[in-house]
Amino acid sequence: MTQSEIQTIKQRYKIIGTNPQLDRAIEIAMQVAQTDLSVLITGESGVGKEHFPRIIHDCSARKHGPYFAINCGAIPEGTMDSELFGHEKGAYTDAHAEKKGYFEIANGGTLFLDEVGEMPLQTQVRLLRVLETGEFIRMGGTKVMKTNVRVVAATNLDMRRAIQNGKFREDLYYRLNTVEIRVPALRDRKEDIPLLFRKFALDFSDRYRRPPIRLNQEATLLLQNYYWNGNIRQLKNIAEQISVLETEHDIDAQTLRKYLPQNEEENKFGLARISFTEDPNSREREMLYKLINEMKIMRQQLDGLMAQQTMSIPQANSPTIPAAMPATMPEDEEEYQLAEEVKDEPRTIVSVEKEAIKRTLEQCKGNRKEAAQRLGLSERTLYRKIKAYDL
Repeated sequence: MTQSEIQTIKQRYKIIGTNPQLDRAIEIAMQVAQTDLSVLITGESGVGKEHFPRIIHDCSARKHGPYFAINCGAIPEGTMDSELFGHEKGAYTDAHAEKKGYFEIANGGTLFLDEVGEMPLQTQVRLLRVLETGEFIRMGGTKVMKTNVRVVAATNLDMRRAIQNGKFREDLYYRLNTVEIRVPALRDRKEDIPLLFRKFALDFSDRYRRPPIRLNQEATLLLQNYYWNGNIRQLKNIAEQISVLETEHDIDAQTLRKYLPQNEEENKFGLARISFTEDPNSREREMLYKLINEMKIMRQQLDGLMAQQTMSIPQANSPTIPAAMPATMPEDEEEYQLAEEVKDEPRTIVSVEKEAIKRTLEQCKGNRKEAAQRLGLSERTLYRKIKAYDL
């Protein structure tokens, strides 16, 4: 494909950036669109994976057929089979009439299965049969039905680890992953970050009828070196916050830092670039480290307050602290001890995770969707944890 063809696709789907990895992902999507191969789109949450199934569908021979996008993580586990394959009347208690599933109504078109790694094992078996034979049976039915659907799936999980942990079928993974499209993380597209921020700033300027915010050179550099756990979604959120809350529209690094507090503290303690990909409990440990950071900050604030109070008390009344027992633990020693606690006492992850979920739900006023986004979990995973912890 030529660069002009790639640029045309970017303009059509409002994809911003010049990163070579992004261009390569678009090029693969265009090439595979002319076939009926199954495609697996991988990448972190918030990188824009949802654009690629639409590109594949619109550039294929199926472009005049139906297109449906299904978030597998948002469908309750008990209704997943019914949503995808349909059911007959009386198939279960609330099945008062027959229902067509997505594989039936999307016949001749494309089905995008987002968060496919969250799909229950029972449904994975049925999906594998559809991919291999084009056949399925409605829930509660006996008639074998045919469908001609192109499946494009996406996930932000490490699928090989999910297979090792018995959460995803290996045969289904290879059937879905005939062609893989890897969408790069925002931190790997540093040259695109100012372009994206400028676009969001202009959009919010139009929406809120205010002059667009502008970053100076130092603020731009800070933005490019931020880790962006939430990727483009997080960048857009920050651009909107600044657009609404700041009265000055020329933004310097000091102002920008107010909107990046979490990353700033993580960098201070050297935790921002820790990789959790090799840990099966990565999300839980990541939340644990974040909570540790908050505890460290609170400890520092408390020490500062105690120091101020001590200075204001006459020396004669001041308590004596033995020289062998320092009032505060050295920062590097304290960090080492906290890290050792995480390493040697993995059971504390449960209590910390429970507290983090409880606090986030309170902050979000019970909104599970918003809480799941803040915690980096799918809605269904969060729902399971809420039930498990009786929150």
